Amino acid sequence: MAYVITDSCVACGTCISECPVEAISEGDIYKIDPDTCIECGSCAAVCPNDAILPPQ
Repeated sequence: MAYVITDSCVACGTCISECPVEAISEGDIYKIDPDTCIECGSCAAVCPNDAILPPQ
C-alpha cells in the first residue's frame, strides 16, 4: 500500500520536493505512484492541507 493524496490537495507542490523516491506526479490534484512509494511519510508530514493519508 502507498500513501494517497485526497481531493483536499491544492497542488501547492510542497510534497514533491520532500519525496525521496520521486513518487509524486503533478496535476490538478497530485498523485502518488503506489509502485514507487516507500511509505516513508515525508509527504504527509509537510502537507499544509493534511491531504495525504497513510496506507490503510
